[in-house]
Amino acid sequence: MRISVSCTTAAPPARVWAALADISSHIEWMLDAESITFVGDRRRGEGTTFDCRTRVGPLVLRDRMVVTGWDEGRAIAVQHDGAVSGNGVFEIRPYGAGTDIAWTETLTFPARLGGRLTAAAARPVLTWIWRGNLRRLVRNVGGIT
Repeated sequence: MRISVSCTTAAPPARVWAALADISSHIEWMLDAESITFVGDRRRGEGTTFDCRTRVGPLVLRDRMVVTGWDEGRAIAVQHDGAVSGNGVFEIRPYGAGTDIAWTETLTFPARLGGRLTAAAARPVLTWIWRGNLRRLVRNVGGIT
């Protein structure tokens, strides 16, 4: 299952990047991320590893995430390893004085969690949650949606 959400903010790219690059602060604007616990000393850059406790309704999962790509000021890519696996990427681009923000996730639900049927049911819910997450990110960086 692939989900893409995006928005534009009046906040400059440097401010948006600072918020995205501060992985520990993601729980401040991601409704579904309850906690982030780093594995090792890295807090930014490729190779950063962390466990994220994720809640969507009654479903609670702990995902191991590894930053697989870090294009300073432009993009952060992660690999999800947990009950739900996959890859995600945040990308930002200048848009006038503001910033375009794009978030794409490709996730696989295992058979024990309902596989494709659960993915189909989860798609609209996760899309709604992640659009809200981007709106909260924009509020946190002082932009306007």
